[in-house]
Amino acid sequence: MTNKIRTYEELVKLPTFKERYEYLNLHGYVGEVTFGWRRYLNQIFYNSQEWKSIRNEVITRDEGCDLGLKGYEIFGPVYIHHINPITEYDIKNRTPFLVSPRYLICTSFDTHQAIHYGNETLIIETPLERSPNDTCPWKE
Repeated sequence: MTNKIRTYEELVKLPTFKERYEYLNLHGYVGEVTFGWRRYLNQIFYNSQEWKSIRNEVITRDEGCDLGLKGYEIFGPVYIHHINPITEYDIKNRTPFLVSPRYLICTSFDTHQAIHYGNETLIIETPLERSPNDTCPWKE
């Protein structure tokens, strides 16, 4: 894991989904401190009004698109990924890594899992082509 600080501004300069994924890929690195019994700290934060407000801001900015890339709309739950892994210190001190949209990006569940655990088979290379009634099998 490199100590390079990643930012949203750098991420959005990358034109393809694959390049953005590679920029964010943690190659199985979750964090030096994965909270363990202190997991309650991040759960308190993720249920706070502060987080809900920041989360909504990021979803609006990224227009609900996976890795903020137009054409990769998320049709299920939207996950907000911390571009740089957060620590207990970040939560206790409300550092910019925790609360600044500059360090956050929208992802789908599968993309989020692929970023953290290095499973590239979870990511999509090309966006899903939608067609009328494609989610309604009894209609033509």
